Amino acid sequence: MRIAIDIDSTLHNYWDVFSKLARKRFGVTLAYQDQVTYEIDRLRPEQVDALTAESHAALHVLGARPYEGAVETIAAWHETGHFIHITSHRAREAHEPTAQWLEQIGLPYDELYCSWDKISRCTEIEIDVLIDDAPVNILRAQEQGIVPATILHPWNRELCHEEGVIAASDWAELAQRLSPVLAGTAARQG
Repeated sequence: MRIAIDIDSTLHNYWDVFSKLARKRFGVTLAYQDQVTYEIDRLRPEQVDALTAESHAALHVLGARPYEGAVETIAAWHETGHFIHITSHRAREAHEPTAQWLEQIGLPYDELYCSWDKISRCTEIEIDVLIDDAPVNILRAQEQGIVPATILHPWNRELCHEEGVIAASDWAELAQRLSPVLAGTAARQG
């Protein structure tokens, strides 16, 4: 199968980086448990944009620690023949540090794509499963016939329960819940 995997809040704990920068730069505390929508209403849009750009700078990208079990799970999928497409809403400038980070953590993949429209790319390359935390991407994936999966966060929890998304609290549970889906179709070569 062809699996697309988001990075921020999917492969690593992005919220801690983003909220630390918000506190440092704008004096705004963003509590994880209170972030029940994807939109960050305690910051102006231009502040969110500035923090996103700063959090995707090489210093922060290369310092990220993957969630426990993420690299091992993805490596096992890749080893059994699944196509791994790493995708992120990151500017093109973040591509090189992101590729360096993936190499640094030992995560095997077939393609890395940094773009603001990941669903179009997923559709173009016939992705079967998308693992992503953003509600808009989860819904758009479903509309395109792509199986959505996610690590649960306050901003996607309600949507996951309503829409029947494959959701889990961590990578070990996600691997278990995705196992029947990934076994349902023979792996296609990239």
